[in-house]
Formats: sequence, structure tokens, C-alpha cells
Amino acid sequence: MNDVLSPELIVVGGPVYTADPQIEWVEAFAVQNGKIVAVGSEAEIRGFAVDTTTVLDTGGKLVLPGLSDGHIHLGLGGSQAAWELPILPTDSKEVIFEKIKGWSANLGPDEWIVGGIVGSTVMDAVMNVDDLASLDEAAGGRPVLLRDDSMHNRWVNTRALDLMRVTGDTADLEGGSYVRDTTGRLTGVLHELASANAEAAFDSSIADPDSRNIASLKKALEVVNSFGITAVQDAATMEYSWKALSAIETSGEMSAWVVGSMPARPFIESGYVGEELFGIAAGYRSEHLRPDFVKFVLDGVPMTRTTAMLRPYVCHDQQDPGYVGSSYWTLEELLEAIELCYDRGLSGKLHATGDASVRLALDAIEIMRERRGPGPVFQIAHVEFVDAADVPRFAALGVIPDASPYIWYPGVIQESIGNQIPAETVNASWATKDLIDSGALLAAGSDWPCVLPSPDPWIGIQTLVTRANIDPTVAGELNPSQKLTVSDAIAAFTRNPAAAMGLGAVTGSIKPGLSADFILLDQNIFAIDAHEIHATRVEATYFEGKKVYDRRQSVT
Repeated sequence: MNDVLSPELIVVGGPVYTADPQIEWVEAFAVQNGKIVAVGSEAEIRGFAVDTTTVLDTGGKLVLPGLSDGHIHLGLGGSQAAWELPILPTDSKEVIFEKIKGWSANLGPDEWIVGGIVGSTVMDAVMNVDDLASLDEAAGGRPVLLRDDSMHNRWVNTRALDLMRVTGDTADLEGGSYVRDTTGRLTGVLHELASANAEAAFDSSIADPDSRNIASLKKALEVVNSFGITAVQDAATMEYSWKALSAIETSGEMSAWVVGSMPARPFIESGYVGEELFGIAAGYRSEHLRPDFVKFVLDGVPMTRTTAMLRPYVCHDQQDPGYVGSSYWTLEELLEAIELCYDRGLSGKLHATGDASVRLALDAIEIMRERRGPGPVFQIAHVEFVDAADVPRFAALGVIPDASPYIWYPGVIQESIGNQIPAETVNASWATKDLIDSGALLAAGSDWPCVLPSPDPWIGIQTLVTRANIDPTVAGELNPSQKLTVSDAIAAFTRNPAAAMGLGAVTGSIKPGLSADFILLDQNIFAIDAHEIHATRVEATYFEGKKVYDRRQSVT
């Protein structure tokens, strides 16, 4: 065997959780040319070593495969981490105003103040002209663009509205609105596609967007690597991301597999979409960059009552008691779009936050499967609300449920959702165990920078297992019948999203033939109280056998 293998690295000291159902636990493995070439006992693997082999002894620390984040926004997250005013979703509006004042001290009189993430509970409260005036005062005449925790909505001030050329007479957009108070005055809150107007106005102020975007994407990769993430599916990949990521790839600095999802229609970020974007992205394909998915946004978010539901929303004063929202797509439009995926050899990621939009997606996919056969991979995000009758359809149709456990806790989105969605529907939400039991391949993603200021996977893994807030002072569990085992939760952050994004033969497990993507942890998440999983820290991250993150050398 030594005549065949000449590993540059062997990893010993165990335990190693492979996330490979065929052999879940091993003591050691060997790496050659950036790939795993053998797994087994420590004695076996040490026997493969040659004079030039580096021996990594983990000292008993748990080793896992590099994690896969199946739903992330690298451009927005990297930009937020690299450049923008940090706001916590739990910050009150008063705290936000003070942070803006402090941030403004180092800015010129016309520089934009861009920041996030503003909690949905704050967004619910600031739809009035008094808070718009307070935002104006805090900014000292500078334009302000704040993003909420869903990334679907924005909060801007009067100066920004002026630069957007939005006045009290400006009509709402199809798929978006400039929120007004009861007297018709602009409040500075933007819903859905109206946010793209603000993003475009800010983008036009950037003197060297290419350099900024490269720095943002590099920062995004640093952040995900620090949490042990080595493969991601970007959930809405615009031209600027492809261009910046390609530059990083060319420079040899790529430290993760990136699968892109290209919006089929106008998105909350400005730029080309649809056929034009598909063509642009194809030109950036490389070993680590894969423009393989189309992004379809079927509805909005429940906090702004733009999600399509099967049952009525909570009725507030002067609201229609029968209101259920509506999808942005008709069945006929969606069928045409899904057929395009078949014709172009692309897969699809469908944003569908309501049970009605989930059913629409499943109906369209079922019809197209009957017409065209198995074909592309389709994912439905975020599967918060799925009618019980639709749960088994995921496995039957080969559709991936793309779950976002970060939405549950410890952010404030769930509180805002509870103000709009009936309790019985919320209490039956996130049917993760039922989806797994029905045979579906449950994949998870952070949706960073939505909900929380980092893509910390250990919060998501703990939430899948405990269904409880990571804050022990907050009582209660959300639909506890849906608790997962630790191994099932890890699968949702390793091999499952890797397979869902088309990388199942590349990464996601520690097994021969796959990329040597692995991480060392500071605690064994199988051996501790599940309520402590969120405190896990990554000691080191390896991508293709090379260390891309070392906690001892990081100040992140």
C-alpha cells in the first residue's frame, strides 16, 4: 500500500466523525493531492506515512467534515462584516440612533451610513414620520441605508429618499412598496423590491466598486472559514459577486466551494437578472465556482404579510380577516421558468416562506417531473410553514427542504412572525423531523447576514436538536416533536447541503475520493449537553488539505 500512497498529511489522534453513513467513526485519515485517500485506524493510517508526510495529531479533539452552508448571501454578509455599521437585531431604535451618531463622527458630510441588521420588531415600530425625523437627526444630513433581519426590507432617511428620487408622489413598484403612514407620508421604510432602489443609489456612490467587492468577498470567506464552513450555496449571486469571486479564484485565495444561485427576476440587489445574468455567470465557471442554480422568489416574508399562506393572517384593526397573501408567480409562469431549468441544465432554489407558496412550488415541480422526468435538483427555502399534506411530497419529487434554523432563535424575527401568523400555525412550524422521516434530504443554511450577524452553524445545529432558545433564561420550545438527533443535525450541515448543491461527490464527508475539507473543534458535541452546542468553537479549518483558519492566529 505504501507504494501507492504518499500522503502529504495524515490526521491522527481521533475521534473523527466522517458524516458518511457507511462508516461514521474512524480514528484517522490520510490526505494526498488535496483529497482524502484513506480512512481507518490510527495504526493503519500511520502506516501510510512517508518521509515527507506531515502528521497532524489532534490530541483527542473532535474532527468533522468541513461544514456546508446551503443558503448564504456572501456579498451582503461580507460587505456588512468589512465595511458597515454593526447593528444587532435586539437593538432598540434608540440604540440604533446612538450608534448612527457615533459612526457618523468619522464620515464626511455626504458619505452613506450603511448598516444592519435591524430587528423585525424595530421595523414594525418605525413606520412613522417621527422616527424618520430621528433617523435624519442622528445622521447629521448624511444618507442612511439600514437592512433588516430578513434582508427583504430597508430603512432609509430623507436624504437617501432624495438620492433615490422618491417623493410623496412616487408610485409603489410591482413587488415592492415605499411604506407610508396613515396620512400618506413617507416613513423611510421600504418593503421588498423597493429596497433595490436604495441599494442602487448607494452603489452609485462607490468610487471603486471592484476593489470594494473583492475585499467584501474575501472577508466573507474569512468569516465562513472561521466557523468551519468550506462549501456554500450563495442564495442570490449577482454579477459583482461572480466578478469578485473569480478574481479571488485567479489569485489562488479561494478557500471554499461556492455554488451560485442567479435570480430569475429583479432582486433586492441591483444588477442583471435572468438570461443576461445566466450568460454572465457561465463565463466565470471554474473549479471552485459553480453557477448551477436559478433563484426564484415566490413570495416575501411573513413579518410584512407578503408571504403566501393557506390560512388567513392574524387580523389587526381594519385588516381583511380573510387575507392570506399571494405569490409573486402564477403556476403558468413558474412552469415556464422551471422548464427553462430543464432546457439549460440548471437547478433551482425557490424562496417560499408560506405554505401556499410551498404548495405552488411543489405543484409546478410535480407537473414538470411528469412532463420531463427527474431532471434538475430543486430546493425550497425556507420551509418554515409546510402543510402536513405536503411534507411527503418533498421526498416523492426529489425536492430538497432548505431549512433556516437561525430564524427560530435567538433573533427577534420569530416574535414579529407571531404577530402576523396564527399561533396554531406557528406551533406546527419547521417540521424537520417529519421531513427526514418521510425520506427528504434536509439541508440547512444560515441565510447570513439575515437574522443574525454571523453564520455561526453551532447555533443552528443546537436549535435543530433542542428546538429551544440558546438563551437559558427564555423558556419554551418551538414544536418540540420535531427535535433531531445530533447526527441528523450534523448531516443537515455537512453531507446533505453538499449533495443538495451538487457537491456530493466533492465534499461534505470524510471519505476517500472527496476533498480534504475538515475541521477541529474545541469540544465533542456528541458528548456534551445539547444545550451547550452553541458554545462550540472551531480550532482549525482545512480546505483541500490546507489550513485556511487557525483560531490561535485569528482575532476574528
